Amino acid sequence: MDRRIGAISPPGRLAEPAEGISPEELALATRNHGMPLESLRYDVTPPGLHYVLVHYDIPAADAGTWALTLCGRVRTPLTLDMAALRSFPAVTHRVTMECAGNGRARLTPRPVSQPWLVEGIGTAEWTGVPLRTLLAECGVAPGSVDVVFTGADHGLERGVEQDYQRSLPVEVATGSDPEVVVAYAMNGAPLPPQHGYPLRLVVPGWYGMAHVKWLRDITVIDTEFTGFQQQVAYRYRQSADDPGEPVTRMAPRALMIPPGFPDFMSRTRVVRPGPQFLEGRAWSGLAPVVRVEVSTDGGHGWYEAELDGSPHGHEWAWRHWQAPWTAKPGIHVLSVRATDEEGNSQPLTQSWNRGGFGNNLVQRVEVLCVAVAAPDDGDPGATEAVDHAGSPTHSPARSRTRS
Repeated sequence: MDRRIGAISPPGRLAEPAEGISPEELALATRNHGMPLESLRYDVTPPGLHYVLVHYDIPAADAGTWALTLCGRVRTPLTLDMAALRSFPAVTHRVTMECAGNGRARLTPRPVSQPWLVEGIGTAEWTGVPLRTLLAECGVAPGSVDVVFTGADHGLERGVEQDYQRSLPVEVATGSDPEVVVAYAMNGAPLPPQHGYPLRLVVPGWYGMAHVKWLRDITVIDTEFTGFQQQVAYRYRQSADDPGEPVTRMAPRALMIPPGFPDFMSRTRVVRPGPQFLEGRAWSGLAPVVRVEVSTDGGHGWYEAELDGSPHGHEWAWRHWQAPWTAKPGIHVLSVRATDEEGNSQPLTQSWNRGGFGNNLVQRVEVLCVAVAAPDDGDPGATEAVDHAGSPTHSPARSRTRS
């Protein structure tokens, strides 16, 4: 490898104990955005609010000249333009997609990469052709092992120049549960550029690294794929020399719409005393979510939330949950956790790995509950609050349109 390439594309590392977010990580964070948690109110995430992770550049793409090739261990290689792809019977699936690194920035020690908190998530309705339909059309040869998907985005990662490539086992690629989709539409409209226009893969239940964007080639092979994104990048490792286990399906997670209103810098939430309505979404790529629990005392006690809808409707999409809470003046730490049909649940302590993948630690939302006092003679706009030590304070009232 050219030493100059190694200098500009170093190996992965862990942040030092007192090391803050670097300019390089900030550059990643400005290119890749999370979903604002208030957007959990939507069953289907508007495309502009859905999380985005782009490994390299958004490539220039023209649907009029775009072609998808299917080759390798197949009976009949195919090259399909967008009109040909649209001629196949279409399906639409509602799918929750989460970045494998969601929660990475909350780990200690912190892996240096895209510094996700918990917002690397979104749910969309994807329309396209079932992958199994295309593979049946070209005829997968007996003895095939993996199906490799190549995107048009090209770059360097840890010194390796590459097109973005991932693979799926043949049995997943040709299966119906989940049904993998070669998608050309998102929420009923053509894919936006940042979401893979004009063509992408959608793999229900799997973390986002499997959903190859700007898809241009599908190749069937008779060995296990050993590309960078498969065998190097997305692995659960405890050390640099640990071969690790592959990152595949999404672990269970529940997220809460932060109640009340936020402080601009700290994002600490402020609520008024009295009945509150807590709500959010929960999902798992391993099995349907069947239980969501809420804690309002920092995880010491838990009570069950109400889940909306059947776990077997939109099986690969998140479920809405809701729970009552009566807020009292003071500081409260709200938490939520999901459990799926196979008994997988969220941990209360971090499950660490070197890449910062699959960190589904329970969410913690700090809330300050303040009481509005009757105006006194000296300050008609005074309000009584409770400071972080729990003692009453006074601060100027501000006009609020919601509580």
